[in-house]
Amino acid sequence: MNEEYIYEELYQSTIPSVVSVYVTSDRLGGAGSGFVYDTGAASPEAGYIVTNEHVVRTDNEVDIRFSNGDWRVGQIVGTDAYTDLAVVHVANRPEYARVLSLASENPAPGKRVAALGNPMGLDGSLTTGVVSGANRSMPTQEGFTIPDTVQTDAPINPGNSGGPLVTTDGKVVGVNRARGGDNIGFAISAEITARVVPTLIEHSSYRHSYLKIQTIDISPTIAAANGLDESRGVLVVDVSLGPASGALIGCRGQRQMNGHQVPVGGDVITHIDSWRIDSHEELMRHLLLETQPNDTVSVDIIRDGASLTEHVTLAERPRPTPRRGPNVPVR
Repeated sequence: MNEEYIYEELYQSTIPSVVSVYVTSDRLGGAGSGFVYDTGAASPEAGYIVTNEHVVRTDNEVDIRFSNGDWRVGQIVGTDAYTDLAVVHVANRPEYARVLSLASENPAPGKRVAALGNPMGLDGSLTTGVVSGANRSMPTQEGFTIPDTVQTDAPINPGNSGGPLVTTDGKVVGVNRARGGDNIGFAISAEITARVVPTLIEHSSYRHSYLKIQTIDISPTIAAANGLDESRGVLVVDVSLGPASGALIGCRGQRQMNGHQVPVGGDVITHIDSWRIDSHEELMRHLLLETQPNDTVSVDIIRDGASLTEHVTLAERPRPTPRRGPNVPVR
């Protein structure tokens, strides 16, 4: 099928479900994007909009503009800073604004996608590209990372935040968040969205699991310094954050390797509940998607050259420190 026709058809079928989100309660105001979320209900009253937390921030109401120019006042029902997701409810959403369905799994690199939204205030825009990578960790300005994000070369510019990243069959594979550089954009995965958004609708917030440790990936240099046979897993560097990490041991010193000081002596996490952990990214993804606070998990570790299992009860991650300063004009 002609590629131009594919994207033209995709645009016509999905753009009625994409909205502009306007924040006007602060000094400057701001704008982002969003899309109609599938809650399983067919009635127009089930009008839930998914967007980014950083678009709505802590406001109670936002203005929602649909593709045909219809306006609604939206009530913010839930936000989560750690995944940068938020949900807005609108009464009597227009019937033409149909729900968009989430994909059931992360897309493979090379799959064609389109980013929909309102970049730079230009309503109803579509940009195209491919999935450049999946299961990425995206650092934030607040000092934490969002795991399991989708990387794409489809242009994602200010104002696109909160809009959907869709495949050519109209499935949402991500919630657009940020542009990382030339030809590098990121979106919060459909898996995270499916995990977090229903809880935001029901409880207004999402409780994140927390091991209360600091870790780094096992590079060949770190493996050599710690006498490890493989460069896989994560090294527990620090356990000073609280009791949830009491069963684990952090690094007890440093060793000079190739002109650098390398941490040594800490536990090496290889599995959690039999789930193989090869990197900090996989550790964060597993905690987010497979666990909840107060769960007790089995942690397979290497300690002083010996393999053993510790059982750790997960804590609840404290909410990040609120950001300060006025909203920016577009997000």
